Amino acid sequence: MTDIPKREINIWWALIPLVVMIVAMVLTIVVFQGEPHVPLIIGTGTAALVAWKQGYTWKQMEEMMFRGIRLALPAIIIIMLVGLTIGAWIGGGIVATMIYYGLKIISPSIFLVTITIICGVVALTVGSSWATMGTIGVAGMGIGMSMGIPAPMVAGAVISGSYFGDKMSPLSDTTNLASGLTNTDLFVHIKHMLYTTVPSLIIALLVFAYIGKDFGKDAIENERIAQTIADMQANFVISPYLLLIPLLVIVLVMFKVPAVPAIATGIVMGFFSQIFIQGDASSYALQVLQNGYTINTNNEMVSELFNRGGLMSMMYTVSMTIVAMAFGGIMEYSGMLKAMMDQLLKVVKSTGNLIASTLGAAFLTNATCSEQYISIVVPARMFATVYKKKGLHSKNLSRSLEDGGTLTSVFIPWNTCGVFIYTTLEVHAFSYAPYAMLNFTVPIVALIYAYTGFTITKIEKPSLALHSEKAKDASG
Repeated sequence: MTDIPKREINIWWALIPLVVMIVAMVLTIVVFQGEPHVPLIIGTGTAALVAWKQGYTWKQMEEMMFRGIRLALPAIIIIMLVGLTIGAWIGGGIVATMIYYGLKIISPSIFLVTITIICGVVALTVGSSWATMGTIGVAGMGIGMSMGIPAPMVAGAVISGSYFGDKMSPLSDTTNLASGLTNTDLFVHIKHMLYTTVPSLIIALLVFAYIGKDFGKDAIENERIAQTIADMQANFVISPYLLLIPLLVIVLVMFKVPAVPAIATGIVMGFFSQIFIQGDASSYALQVLQNGYTINTNNEMVSELFNRGGLMSMMYTVSMTIVAMAFGGIMEYSGMLKAMMDQLLKVVKSTGNLIASTLGAAFLTNATCSEQYISIVVPARMFATVYKKKGLHSKNLSRSLEDGGTLTSVFIPWNTCGVFIYTTLEVHAFSYAPYAMLNFTVPIVALIYAYTGFTITKIEKPSLALHSEKAKDASG
């Protein structure tokens, strides 16, 4: 492994790759309606040039990129498995069955609340917002859209529930990452997050209850639901027994089977369901795993719901993740991100400003490095000492990393989370952003706590503790 020396980089040099990347991103996405990959590649090339100017060799820059990419390898595996799951579960009739019974049982007026809670419970169980959105979320999009609910609203509810469960799950990678990097006990970290996350979930559910109360009253919506049900019955074998497959995956995770083999079990079951229940040929079932399911129907809604999935559908997100982590790797290991964070730390004068700076730094990292893992890793390293100096318990930092990093990643269209959601739920970040209620409410609640001092836990300084013990001994 190539050694990477620590170098001090001037803030103005550090800002160059960021400015170039943002300008390229705006021009490409807003002006030319393009994709975010090339702007990130341009940013990576610019960062490499700046690092070279600072004395780093090409071998060292390669190592920076490789270290960044290695951090995302677990996420890349999940991304590919999600693509396979969507294809297998659509081909096996599992998604159609979930949509069918969802349309039969759930009232449109309470659908947004219901899907938020369901996604929250599933994500809490499996520990992954991405796996939840790629399975239950896809079915939820089908149910909601069939009820006449706008796709951005449904996506916002799915995202809110999925990220609530992910954030509060002891199985979540980001939850373990935030607690581990700050040396905070996992369950102390989770308990401390309840203060910002639960009130935000309640607010989200109240908003979803209000905006969803009028859905289902229109006769056209009821006619659309009936037509969707009829078209699904015409193209799939619908059976309640197929619901045992997602239930099996949830049970496996509950019994501490790791996420990857649990999801893989669901893929295999979906594959065999397509062959033995839906009656498709093995060759076509394999093709679905690779390229996704295809269906021909006059119902545009049904076609939109079921023409998706497969491994190749996730290659857009996989390539985006690799490019983003290469850019983030150079920015972090060259010291450029540190230079920006150091400037941010100069404005920290109070506890409120410190937590606000942590939230801001996590969001900034999401926007610049396009990966939520880096938005946790970098601020954790930069702020840990400052929290200690100010006598703040590490759980304040770990909570702030998740409040500002994990949750805000969905709002950046070129962040891997924003790209994954767009690929999976087929709704753009700018469209679902106003409805991802939990994700933007949590940082606001965290800011209120930061400046009021509510739930901000301090630690007793060692010197004071020692003095206190001596005083007790003297009085005794």
